[in-house]
Amino acid sequence: MNIRLAESKDINQLIRLRWDFTVEYDESKKNSSFDGFENECRTFLENALINNQWFIWVAEKEGKIVSHIYIELIHKVPRPGRVTHPFAYMTNVYTIPEFRNKGIGSEILSLINKWVKENKFEFVIVWPSDESINYYKKNDYVHCSEPMEYFPS
Repeated sequence: MNIRLAESKDINQLIRLRWDFTVEYDESKKNSSFDGFENECRTFLENALINNQWFIWVAEKEGKIVSHIYIELIHKVPRPGRVTHPFAYMTNVYTIPEFRNKGIGSEILSLINKWVKENKFEFVIVWPSDESINYYKKNDYVHCSEPMEYFPS
């Protein structure tokens, strides 16, 4: 298993994985236009891979991406008297079904946690599904107070 940061050569696989991830958990999305989604996702990924705001970690086996985790860096407003480091927002954590429960996701997460420490990011935040809470707990993540939200109408 090779774990690395995604490259532009991975875009087609990442698009397909995002589609598969979405329809696995919400079958009503199967009726959406793949072409429209593909164009939007391709533009997002092309920008994400060059702007140093998004870091997409992938696990591949024989050239096939079998798992990924997306990290977005959120830069904070500087404060006097201290160096301000960004925090990381983790999202789009997915492993294809036949590779689940083999430790691949935990292996990626372990490398990400090391990368976060080395780069002195302040913390990592993730909104887990109910099914994934134990995955994060076994990888040293803890529950925090719920954030507040605003939904414009």
